[in-house]
Amino acid sequence: MFNYTQYDESQVDFIEIAPLSELPPGERLFVEIEGQPIVLFNIAGRVFAIGDVCTHDNGPLGDGEVEGHEVICPRHGARFDLRTGQALLLPAVVDIPAYPVRVREGQIEVGIPK
Repeated sequence: MFNYTQYDESQVDFIEIAPLSELPPGERLFVEIEGQPIVLFNIAGRVFAIGDVCTHDNGPLGDGEVEGHEVICPRHGARFDLRTGQALLLPAVVDIPAYPVRVREGQIEVGIPK
């Protein structure tokens, strides 16, 4: 899976998503980029982007409860780190994609692997 903490600018193309004002702290935004469902979370003013599919059963992940920097799958309780995509709790054992996010001139941009 793509972990945004391990990339350089030559590995990704940044796609403009929305103004930062449309994603206030504590909120989430669902988007689709190149056919991939992605959910963005604003946690205390920092934006994270992950794949919106639980690796346990391919169910939606983005509607799950957020605790700190973890999202809990609403179907079976698997937990994932929003910062890295790492699977933290069974039944999921495979990480989810985590995408680089930057804010430029007030616009949220998500990096997609080339």
